[in-house]
This record gives sequence, structure tokens and C-alpha cells, in this order.
Amino acid sequence: MDLALLETHLADSGQPAYRARQVWEWAARGAPGYDAMSNVPAALRDGLRANVPFSTLTVTEEQQAKDGTVKTLFRTHDGHPVEAVLMRYRDGRRSICVSSQSGCPLTCTFCATGTMQFGRNLTTSEILDQALHFRRLEEIDHGRAPKPRDTIHPSRGGGASPLTNCVFMGMGEPLMNFDNVIAAAKRLPDVGVTPRRTTISTVGWLPGLTRFIDEVDEPIRIALSLHAANPALRSQLMPVNDRYPLADVLAELHRYYELRHRKVYIEYVMLEGVNDTPRHAAELAAILDEKTFKVNLIPYNPTGTYGGSSRDAIAAFKHVLDRARIPATVRLTRGRDIAAACGQLAATR
Repeated sequence: MDLALLETHLADSGQPAYRARQVWEWAARGAPGYDAMSNVPAALRDGLRANVPFSTLTVTEEQQAKDGTVKTLFRTHDGHPVEAVLMRYRDGRRSICVSSQSGCPLTCTFCATGTMQFGRNLTTSEILDQALHFRRLEEIDHGRAPKPRDTIHPSRGGGASPLTNCVFMGMGEPLMNFDNVIAAAKRLPDVGVTPRRTTISTVGWLPGLTRFIDEVDEPIRIALSLHAANPALRSQLMPVNDRYPLADVLAELHRYYELRHRKVYIEYVMLEGVNDTPRHAAELAAILDEKTFKVNLIPYNPTGTYGGSSRDAIAAFKHVLDRARIPATVRLTRGRDIAAACGQLAATR
């Protein structure tokens, strides 16, 4: 919901300040609508329904994969597409991938979002409403109804969130929308996702990265979409490298580690015949160190421009990193049968 509009409406209605917090707490715990807010006066609920839409986003389409992954296409009030994904894992984790922009102006060649026209930055509430949508889905899936905060007893459960992790890795470059992304991330604990389980992924947008290092005290994780260690190849895949060279970005990330003592996650999407050979792995190992970085090798969900690397190619690539003592894992692919990679659904609608 539009939290600024909520506060304005309540103030104009002469309501005490705690009402905004009360309504937000219900929404953050997965309430399906104002009717469920049993400790909010009925007349006030009527006024909220009439004046404050329960969500800033409208669901346009939703798909569920065989592995339980859910991909949702939303529209903003002014018609911009927004995608988000819920990933369900057998060990109980529920990770959400949210967007920070509608479209993206940075045109990475392997990303479906880069083929779209850039719309605009999303507001804090539009980012949060992606998380709230999936919180509601999981509450329904668990067959439980949210309760007023004062009825939840810590020793008896009932207050635990079904959501565990959030990555800002959907449509857009999060650090180009710094203020709204950080404001949303700071509210995610109310939805059940702690800062240590929140990750912001950047292509290396240096002004925002510097602000993140200097201004954000919460232990939110940072991840770098790197995808090629060779500058010429990285610029071919990611034009932002011409504006903010990888060497400068890595220098800032080393500064981040020295200040915060938190590892930096390197995202490396595996593109068949493009960046997936042992030579490319050796180039990557040469610019990283085991103390600061951990590499996530990402099997590619093809968007038409590139093919995804084979399992053997990914294994050979990882072997080079292992020999160089660079920590590396291969990310489990989710939602391949519903085109769950960012931008794939919106770009075809």
C-alpha cells in the first residue's frame, strides 16, 4: 500500500499516529485486505477501502512452475510492468526476487529486461508490495490467518514469516533507485526478512555503490553482477563497464569489505561459448581474492540471444576457481519452465 497516502489519510481523518503503524503491521503479516484487520474500527476500515488502495500494484498475470516457483507480472497505477518471483525450496526457504525499476536503462545484452523500454524508478511502496503479495500467497499456502500483533505469543509461534530471503535482482538497477530501495529494505524485517538475508545486486553503478558503503549501517548483503573479467568482453555484455570500469568497482568493494568485514557475492551467468571456458575462469580468479569474494555461477535461462552453458562447462569452470581457492557455488536453477529470469514475462506482453 502507499504508506505516504495511508499516513496522510489517517492524519486528515483525525486518527492517532499509531493507526498507521497498526495498519502496516497487519499488511506486513500477510493480511488479505482491510476486512481482516479486526482491531481496526469498522468505520476506519471503510474509509481506508475507499481512499487508500490496499496495493499500489495490480496483478496482470501469474505463473507457477513445476518446482513451485511463482512468477508474477504486475502493473503500476500508471501502467508500467513490474515482475517479481517467489522461489520455494525443499529445505523450507522462501526467497523472493523483487524489482526496483520498470525496465532498465543499462541494456545488458543477456538480460530480457534490457530489451524493454525503460519506464521509471519504483516507489518504496511499489517495491514492498511485491514482497507483500508473496507474503499473502504463502499465508494462504500455509492455511493460516494473520493475527493482531498483541495476540501473538513468541513462545507459541504464530508470528513467524513464511518468507526467509529477499534479493533485489529483478528488473532494474537497484542502486540507481537508491533511496527507495534502501527504504524498502529497512521495512522488510516487518515482512519477516532480516537485513542479513537481504541482498542488493548491482551491475557496478558506482555512485550508488559508494553511497551504500558510506551510508548503510544495516548488514544488508551486496552482490556484483560481473559476468566477465576481461574488460572488453564485459563491456560487450554490459555497456555500464565503459562508464564505471570493473577495476574501479572492485576497488570500492574491497573498501566495503575492509569497513564492514562482509563478503561480496559475485554473480556470474554462464553463457555458452561466450564467457564459460577455463580461460575465462582463470581471468576471473586472477581479479578476485578468497577473503573478500564468493562466486555464484548461474546457469542461464535463455532469452534468445545466448545459449546456456552445459553442466560439463560449468563444472570445468568451477574446477578452475576451486584450484585457485576462490569460493564458488552453482546456483540451483528455478522456474525454467515459466521463463522466470527477470524481464522474460514482461518483454513478451
